[in-house]
Amino acid sequence: MTRSWSTVATDEERYRPLYARVLGLRFVNPGGVLCFLFFEGAMALAVLLALAELVSWWAVLVLPVAVAAMVKLNDVVAEMVVRTAALVPEQERDRFRRQMEPVVGRARVPASARALPSGAVRSVRSLPGGTPADSRGVRYHHPQRATFDRPTER
Repeated sequence: MTRSWSTVATDEERYRPLYARVLGLRFVNPGGVLCFLFFEGAMALAVLLALAELVSWWAVLVLPVAVAAMVKLNDVVAEMVVRTAALVPEQERDRFRRQMEPVVGRARVPASARALPSGAVRSVRSLPGGTPADSRGVRYHHPQRATFDRPTER
């Protein structure tokens, strides 16, 4: 049976783990180890919890079923995402890809903002009252002194 939205080819279907085939997963493709952890791991956890008398013995049956339901729900959500993405026009997809590409380069730093070898910054000056400010008159906050935006404010 060929599915129109399936991401797994029909030839490869028989090589998939039994867990994935029984659940009919089409978009989530767990490997053998993950399927083992989903089913046998949930069974082992349920048995341990039951032996410790933290849960009743019904948990041995319910926990693997709950894990399988979550895996199937994840597959259904992945299917909805793929179908929704297929409805987006190609032009919008290209624009989104351009926006999401990382930009690699160097930022230009003005010479006036570079630090001197002594550690002092060239563009910082002190306003009356000893409050440090940059060349535009913007004051810097000092934790032990009150600072203002304009030199005339007090």
